[in-house]
Amino acid sequence: MAGGDSGPPELVLGPLLRYVGEDAATVWVETDRPCLVEVLGRHARTFHVAGHHYALVVVDRLPSAAEYEYQVTLDGTVRWPEPGSAFPPSVLRTPGPDQPRRLLFGSCRIAELPAPRGRRQQQEHGPDAMAACARELLGLPPGRWPDALLLIGDQVYADEAGPATRRFIEDRRDPSVPPGYEVADFAEYCALYREAWREPSVRWLLSVVPTIMIFDDHDVHDDWNTSAAWRREYEAKPWWRSRITGAYTSYWLYQHLGNLSPAELGKDEVWRQVQEAGDAAAVLADLALRADRGAGGVRWSVRRDFGGVRVVVIDSRSRRVVRDDLEAWNEAVCAGAWGSRAARAGERLRQAVDLEHWAAFGKSFAEFEGLLTGLATGAYGSPPASVTVIGGDVHHSYLAPVEFPPGIGARSAVHQAVCSPVHNVLPSGLRRGHRLATSRAGELAAAVLARLAGARKPRIRWRVTEGPWFTNMLSALEFSGRAARVRFDRAVPDAAGDPSLQAVHEAELT
Repeated sequence: MAGGDSGPPELVLGPLLRYVGEDAATVWVETDRPCLVEVLGRHARTFHVAGHHYALVVVDRLPSAAEYEYQVTLDGTVRWPEPGSAFPPSVLRTPGPDQPRRLLFGSCRIAELPAPRGRRQQQEHGPDAMAACARELLGLPPGRWPDALLLIGDQVYADEAGPATRRFIEDRRDPSVPPGYEVADFAEYCALYREAWREPSVRWLLSVVPTIMIFDDHDVHDDWNTSAAWRREYEAKPWWRSRITGAYTSYWLYQHLGNLSPAELGKDEVWRQVQEAGDAAAVLADLALRADRGAGGVRWSVRRDFGGVRVVVIDSRSRRVVRDDLEAWNEAVCAGAWGSRAARAGERLRQAVDLEHWAAFGKSFAEFEGLLTGLATGAYGSPPASVTVIGGDVHHSYLAPVEFPPGIGARSAVHQAVCSPVHNVLPSGLRRGHRLATSRAGELAAAVLARLAGARKPRIRWRVTEGPWFTNMLSALEFSGRAARVRFDRAVPDAAGDPSLQAVHEAELT
């Protein structure tokens, strides 16, 4: 929110350390009014969007393998670190070209679970894994901090706002009118991000570990783009247009902008228009409309290289092509394999129990199988030592090696590693249902139903060998040369009651 005219400007959110390469980095902030932002002698003027002010400072001309303590000044006044902070100064580290890499990942974080389920379920499932990670880093020198944190969906819950956002909603509109306590527009999305990122330990963590972010359904709405029927239903709601415009506008500002490297920023037409506009709300509203329509030229996917490790973050949510079409079986039934009445029932089941993993979109999943097979067999060049498909969304974590058909000649080890939630819960009923569905009997029954409905049999097999775990977690991918490992850590209270990380499982990926 814009502040008054008296006194120096203040930080609303940030700093967030976003892109970091061997010779440059970017630092994102939100401020309460227009100002000049400085980080390590580099400056950026804030830009304006509907009464909110942001800056992305490009810190360039840096040597590799170096560490810098940094401050954030607004119009010459130091605003970060905050006076009396219990956390050490923020440090920006550029990597060396051949050093080992450590990448954290996870999804699904709600800052504070809303009543009535909050206290009991928080006690049952443990503390926030991001807060636990921050406290772990306090005991380590910066050289041992992660190289990046991949936040792979549901950074905010637009359809399950926490207490602070609910109070913000009550102050500006009647929550008895739809969409109720769900966020309705851009201003309420801004309140949601403030609630998500202002907890002191999480705020410090985001200032020292570079982040890459992509959205998933709850960043907009549960089951967002799960099917054509879902889109028709929600596009007809009178409040949806404002909601989806606010969702994409805030996503571009709070998540996507920081994914871009300085070189990509220099080529980005939307970034140029935002900087030149007096108020960039119309620029980003136009982007939101084009994104929601699936227009060409709008891309949220990200590619980043960390030495010999390539990270590809795929937008599998907003760019879904949904047509009237257990998951492969459900897709076939929804498409009418068993008649119109079964199709309607299948759609209700799809939305009720989230039958929307990638396998629920058969054509796309077959293409993904082909991509993995090509990578592992060397069809696209020298095969990598390992391919790890990371995922989230499902509120449980597990490790699943990928098994290729005999004789295919795969030369890369391929795994799926899923880490979810960072801070949320899977209701006990769904946990029981998951255990049944993933049992040997459940898998056999689902396979029979899929074949009866005419669904294609997958060419490769995904077999869960470790997990599932249903607690708050963060996972770490560690790379050294051609060796790779994964570690799953759960958040638990330590002897003093503070959040900490406890290793659950480690495995070689090569």
